[in-house]
Amino acid sequence: MGKTADLTVVQKTTIDTLHKEGKSQKVIAKEAGCSQSSVSKHINREPLLNIRRHQKRLTWAKDKKDWTAAEWSKVMFSDESKFCISFGNQGPRVWRKRGEAQNPCCLRSSVKFPQSVMVWGAMSSAGVGPLCFLRSKVNAAVYQDVLEHFMLPAADQLYGDADFIFQQDLAPAHSAKATSTWFKDHGIPVLNWPANSPDLNPIENLWGIVKRKMRCARPNNAEELKATIRATWALITPEQCHRLIDSMPCRIAAVIQGKGAPTKY
Repeated sequence: MGKTADLTVVQKTTIDTLHKEGKSQKVIAKEAGCSQSSVSKHINREPLLNIRRHQKRLTWAKDKKDWTAAEWSKVMFSDESKFCISFGNQGPRVWRKRGEAQNPCCLRSSVKFPQSVMVWGAMSSAGVGPLCFLRSKVNAAVYQDVLEHFMLPAADQLYGDADFIFQQDLAPAHSAKATSTWFKDHGIPVLNWPANSPDLNPIENLWGIVKRKMRCARPNNAEELKATIRATWALITPEQCHRLIDSMPCRIAAVIQGKGAPTKY
């Protein structure tokens, strides 16, 4: 993959987020699942897009500035996140005696691109919904299947008969005409959302919590990785979700104060 236009919205968001965190292009490419040259081209293009993107974020934030935490509690936030099998920053620990550095018994093989899984999840101020592990590239048809079999059960679990608004980013599968028709047919309002704004989505904070809790985990394969993610996701409490939803007015205020620039969240 060598062209910036070939990157998905999720990949671009991952690159933007990690770049702002000061990660190297090599690390960013590995996490985003693309080539290092694609990362470089996207980052070098970023200044040209900032002014227009910031203006759209600012306009959106001003439109939502009077929303209260109670109003934000009616929103179901959703997102996808990539999880990789890894051993943290320090790598696997191997005990050996002096002079045994190259002994085959003291070496552990590694792979350039570790196994990974892509996960879809949703949350509200009442807690989290069931996870969906995505098996293929997410096109409009696949995404509608996720909505049917995972989002709707999550809505029943988190809202019961109460009304809610669904949030999603602007990935092609999400904004496809067929997907918009699906929402209309099911009578579900969708929150308008600014592009490239993971800092505004509280579920991003939940993914971060899950990944931090998994730092000491040692899954050996994709199935064990999925089990670990499920178990860790199940530990997320309604109180944690409620606090994150309550932060939405502060996030909006930060965007306005920063004239549309990314926030600390």
